[in-house]
Amino acid sequence: MMDNLKKNDPAIFDMVVREQQRQEEGMELIASENYVSRAVLEAMGTVLNNKYSEGYVGKRYYAGNEIVDEVEQLCMDRARALFGCEHVNVQPLSGSPANAAVYFALLKPGDKVLGLALDHGGHLSHGHPVNFSGMLYNFTQYMVEKETGRINMDRVREIALRERPKMILAGFSAYSRNLDWKIFKAIADEIGAITFADIAHIAGLIAGKQLDSPIPHFDVVSTTTHKTLRGPRGAIIMCKEKFAKQIDTALFPGLQGGPHDHINAAKAVAFKEALEPSFQTYSKKVMENAKMLAAELMRLGFKVISDGTDNHLMVVDMTSRGVPGLNAERALDAAGISCSRSTIPFDPRKPFNPSGVRLGTPAITTRGMGNDHMKIIAGWIDRVVTAAAADKASESLKGPEMTAAYKSNSAIKKVKEEVKEFCLKFPLFHS
Repeated sequence: MMDNLKKNDPAIFDMVVREQQRQEEGMELIASENYVSRAVLEAMGTVLNNKYSEGYVGKRYYAGNEIVDEVEQLCMDRARALFGCEHVNVQPLSGSPANAAVYFALLKPGDKVLGLALDHGGHLSHGHPVNFSGMLYNFTQYMVEKETGRINMDRVREIALRERPKMILAGFSAYSRNLDWKIFKAIADEIGAITFADIAHIAGLIAGKQLDSPIPHFDVVSTTTHKTLRGPRGAIIMCKEKFAKQIDTALFPGLQGGPHDHINAAKAVAFKEALEPSFQTYSKKVMENAKMLAAELMRLGFKVISDGTDNHLMVVDMTSRGVPGLNAERALDAAGISCSRSTIPFDPRKPFNPSGVRLGTPAITTRGMGNDHMKIIAGWIDRVVTAAAADKASESLKGPEMTAAYKSNSAIKKVKEEVKEFCLKFPLFHS
């Protein structure tokens, strides 16, 4: 399949082969990752990559875009069918650029926005000071309750009434509970604020009819097309028709040049797959697996933030088992289990080495792992973290030295062997 790459650039070919091997032999628990179908991969590797197509369907600044127009129109049609939105722009190259376009379209620099704090489950592009969003706009933030780990909508309303933001943003990257879109909308209506939902993490669960959609209620909704949606790396913006021109103009020519037509084709393929009844079954299994994994980890003595999950992810306080988040991430990686370290609400530790890790079930569910397997996975996590907690000599090491130490730990090596044997029973491609 990659004969030309192997011949013309054996170094890159070798890296691709080794990465595929890593994915096949390892356990992917990073909540924002998934495996695409062969059809999505093939769409990304087509001659559509060769075309330059600044502008929109029927209004391009280059010739030769008749077929590209068909591709983009089909992609938009499928997105509308999947999400039930009035207008969609499928050209955003990624999630943060999509969010930037929304702000650029509807706000002026310095305007006030209310969003979820990063260390309470939000996203960098939701107003963190080191991000463009926090630099250009005046973000005020709501948090989760310390006792429950959940958003208190009465508190959100209090902040909104006091701060009077121009926009209210609902969305997250590390929050495991449902959001009440109707209440967010009601609060926004009280103060005349624009509503913006970032559903990057849960778009697939919404498309799969497992979670409520903000689209009937919110003015603008953005999402990435990977994660639970199981498509290529990219994004889309959906909005009410009255905001369509502002959104489209903000993206192009405001922020981007030509779209990635090969990626838009792959988005269209992913949307077609998500429109199949089997995708609803998949989405349901993702959530069932997440609930089971969270329950089993709690049974084993781990502190799961908010004591469970309503979606595909959970944040686990690893200090509840005597290990910082960075150490847990590195130790699990050494065992062939990928996850991402994460702050916990009111985290006393620094972001680079926070207290927790974030775990998700979309990728392992794609490979066919089910409820019974979650108990096995939780057991491996327990064994690895126990070994890391006992390995005091490795805990204070930095970077590669820490990773190397965990890789040489006999208990962790044993888990890695078991993980590899287990994962090879589940194919990487779902179709």
